[in-house]
Amino acid sequence: MPKLLFSRIRLYEFKDLMPNMKQPRRRRKKDIQCVSVQKCNDEMYSSKLSCQTDHELHLEKLLKDKKYLAAFHSFLQSEFSEENIEFWLACEEFRLTTSPEDLQWRAEEIYREFIQPTACREINVDQRVREKIKQALEKPNLSCFDEAQKHVYLLMERDSCPRFLHSDAYLSLKRKSRTLWYL
Repeated sequence: MPKLLFSRIRLYEFKDLMPNMKQPRRRRKKDIQCVSVQKCNDEMYSSKLSCQTDHELHLEKLLKDKKYLAAFHSFLQSEFSEENIEFWLACEEFRLTTSPEDLQWRAEEIYREFIQPTACREINVDQRVREKIKQALEKPNLSCFDEAQKHVYLLMERDSCPRFLHSDAYLSLKRKSRTLWYL
């Protein structure tokens, strides 16, 4: 009997009982296909765009907020890739350097710690960038690490940040910040 409730005959009888109900506009098959293709394309584009900007925005926020930065740093330590965030932070601090003497020794320190092939916390940059930085150490300026810093930022944005955003550490920190807001 339940099958009869949803048969065409029963639906028409039900429709006749409700005279004020608007009739749906009948679409042609071609119209439906065009709409579905457009909707599918829009969804794919918006999901790619939102995913890409989502991680970008999240990494920017992570690096600006002290609590999230500390959590991200400890997450990277657990994955044995904390040299990326430490290099990025060292470059940010390097940019604040004002005196030329400090500029020289800080640049050499960053090179020895992160760039040099035998560095204790070597970052993943190609040989061309290493050579460029080594040449810039003769007379360092505030932008001598820019290319390497950008490369490390992109690595964190594409690789580490998405994993962190799905980690228990981030989700619990996010929950705590929401509950503190309500208190």
